[in-house]
Amino acid sequence: MDDQKSAKDHKQIGQEQELFFTNDIAPGAPFWLPKGMIIFKEIEKYIRELTKDAGYLETSTPIMVKSQLFIESGHWTKFGEHNMYNLQPSDEADDSKSVSYTLKPMNCPESTLLYRFRPRSYRELPLRLAEIGRLHRREKSGEVNGLLRVRQLTMDDAHIYATEDQVLEEINSILDMMITFYKNFGFEFDFRLATRPELFAGTQENWARAEKALEDALKSRDLKYSIKDQDGAFYGPKIDVHIKDSLGREWQLATVQLDFHMPEAFDLQYIDNDGTPKKPVMIHRAILGSFERFIGIITEHFQGAFPVWLAPIQVSIIPIADRHLETAQKVAKQLTDKGVRVDIDARNESMQSKIRSATLQKVPFMGIIGDKEAQAETPKVSVRERSGKDLGVLDLSQFVQRVTEDIDKKI
Repeated sequence: MDDQKSAKDHKQIGQEQELFFTNDIAPGAPFWLPKGMIIFKEIEKYIRELTKDAGYLETSTPIMVKSQLFIESGHWTKFGEHNMYNLQPSDEADDSKSVSYTLKPMNCPESTLLYRFRPRSYRELPLRLAEIGRLHRREKSGEVNGLLRVRQLTMDDAHIYATEDQVLEEINSILDMMITFYKNFGFEFDFRLATRPELFAGTQENWARAEKALEDALKSRDLKYSIKDQDGAFYGPKIDVHIKDSLGREWQLATVQLDFHMPEAFDLQYIDNDGTPKKPVMIHRAILGSFERFIGIITEHFQGAFPVWLAPIQVSIIPIADRHLETAQKVAKQLTDKGVRVDIDARNESMQSKIRSATLQKVPFMGIIGDKEAQAETPKVSVRERSGKDLGVLDLSQFVQRVTEDIDKKI
């Protein structure tokens, strides 16, 4: 509890480290500063690596579509006017007053159009379509909170179209991805199986099949889980991943959902090996939940001391005096050539002041250059960690190896 009281809010850290901010001109939509965008793009890169390795194909769908799509999917009845941003253009080309448009709050209905683009064969399944897309949800003003609850969000979404006998393997692959991802961030996590809500789409028979399939996947891996009764999506049950952060707080982030409803609603088909048309099963999957919420959570989880691979500045080079600047630039170049994000603090300030500044900014490593380092026959750097630990004087090659290994290992 004391840790929570002394911990900084992600909005404060975002301001102090120049990562992101919010402004009343765009309530519920963050402004990303260059350093914050580095974190965003590094996580995006990591997600793309995971999905590529798992055989996903990346797609993109329009942000604004005719509202009719959400009427067909069932989302209009569930969310409609209260949770969607709906528009009524005055210059609609067909001059129809009944046409309205919606800024998409989710990607799944449009994903079905990608699947339906042409006839599909059983040989193409499972078809794994990923999309990192911008969404808009009409959250109440009193519920909007920094990055944790936003109106404009970015999802690491994916939809898998599979035969029913492929479902178990696909769910297991998704669970593998989730476990790998959250272990890399040092989170404790557990699983919850969310069952049919009071208001649902589809048949009870299909719901029972879907719930059993998800439960079988959890049991086949001997994963501990609990039941979230009547907490499934309106179109299907789901497995949610709940994580616990360094302050002991619990968050629901990743989800995998099994859906028999939307293939019915959009008449999705594939031609089976016997030549007959059959309906695929649709699996919805998100690892982060949303980029905004996840980055807000890890900002507080790490209290701004991000792992080396995520840190906006990974090494701060500190020349003690102006005469050491040339050596500092050479050291910085060798690090930069290896893909390390480097800053040279050439201000007319004392070494102690520069170290303090880098420490407050939670820079993982400080490379100090003085006479001893500048005059050495082979390039050397005096290295300190942000924790205050002194690693002593290292050969530049040793230092480069240490930093790049930490980056590669996602430490």
